[in-house]
Amino acid sequence: MKLLVADDEETIRKGVAKYIELHTNRFDKIYEAENGQEAIDIILTYQPDIVLLDVQMPLKTGIEVMRECGKASLHPIIVILSGYDDFKYAQQAIKYGANEYLLKPIRAKDILECINNLVKQYFEEDKVDEEDEESESTNHFIKEACDYISDHYMEDISLSFMAEYLGISSGYLSTIFAQNVKCGFIDYLNQVRIGRACSYLEQNYLKTYEVAYKVGFHDEKYFSKVFKKMMGMSPREYRLSEH
Repeated sequence: MKLLVADDEETIRKGVAKYIELHTNRFDKIYEAENGQEAIDIILTYQPDIVLLDVQMPLKTGIEVMRECGKASLHPIIVILSGYDDFKYAQQAIKYGANEYLLKPIRAKDILECINNLVKQYFEEDKVDEEDEESESTNHFIKEACDYISDHYMEDISLSFMAEYLGISSGYLSTIFAQNVKCGFIDYLNQVRIGRACSYLEQNYLKTYEVAYKVGFHDEKYFSKVFKKMMGMSPREYRLSEH
């Protein structure tokens, strides 16, 4: 993340920047601006994630800096620092998108605490939301694939066909199946097919090759091989066994 400290008082600006650099590793870059125009230039060029912004600065005020950000459709997290306990400044700052309004004098420790809270609120929550959305999307794909297999297991179904049907890549489908269903796509398809085959074998009115074709296999020998691997016995042995 990137941070900008904009304050015309050098002692405050450098002190705050140094304190934050020493006490957190959240920021890989901390910029400094000694006036409003320099702050605008840095924001437009480097687009920092968080801006500590003094209200009264030469060339451009903090309010003007915020206004310019809005015109450029840039909306960093902004913490206003002001020595003026004037509600009008707070109103203007909030109007242009300030997230916090802190009054000087204030300890660098308290400024860092404010920043940490804002990072948790705006950035870490976004990350959780993205993860939740991705998880929800993954579950949706898995459910669609499983529902399709349940209804069409007797048809020709391949990983590439299923991926195209879902609108995702074969690699992604293979990965989410392994992660969420704990087996490969074809293994799951075969599990469903063999489960249906067991029901037909128990009814004992279809021949083995007929069962094989009915559940989606085009080769009786391959069907028998997969069946034995999954059930520990051949289709014939299963038919004769007690279920």
